[in-house]
Order: sequence, then C-alpha cells, then structure tokens
Amino acid sequence: MDLSEPLGYLAALLVLATFCMRGMVSLRLVAITSNLAFIGYAVLAGIGPVLLLHALLLPVNATRLWQALVARGRARQSATDGS
Repeated sequence: MDLSEPLGYLAALLVLATFCMRGMVSLRLVAITSNLAFIGYAVLAGIGPVLLLHALLLPVNATRLWQALVARGRARQSATDGS
C-alpha cells in the first residue's frame, strides 16, 4: 500500500467530520484540512477530477472561513459595545 491510500482515507474521515460540526469556524477549518488532504491524495494517486474539485473548494472554504471570523468578531464587538 502506498501513501495515497491512507491519505485518501484520512481525507474522507475529515469530510465526515465536517458533517458533525456545529460551529462554522471549526467546520471550515476541518473542511480546509480535508481539501488539502484530498489534494495530496489526488496528486499521489493521479486523480485529476478530485484534484480539480478540491483545488476549487479550497479558496471557497478559505473565503467562508474569513467571513465567519469577521462575523464572529463583529458579534463580539457588538456584545461588548452593548454592555
């Protein structure tokens, strides 16, 4: 067994973990980790469609993470200002 197979299983487990997440920030962090694992898997296994999909999803997840962090910061600021 080469390195691609365990990496593929890890990536799949990370996707499964995202479905168990309640918080948006933690979900996006795990999704980004999953994207990176799938990119590594796709490169090692030579699977172009998987590489393309996760190369496209990575910036989407990074953008959504940034938006979630900004929203969380604004919510905290509003709570502080309202006290």
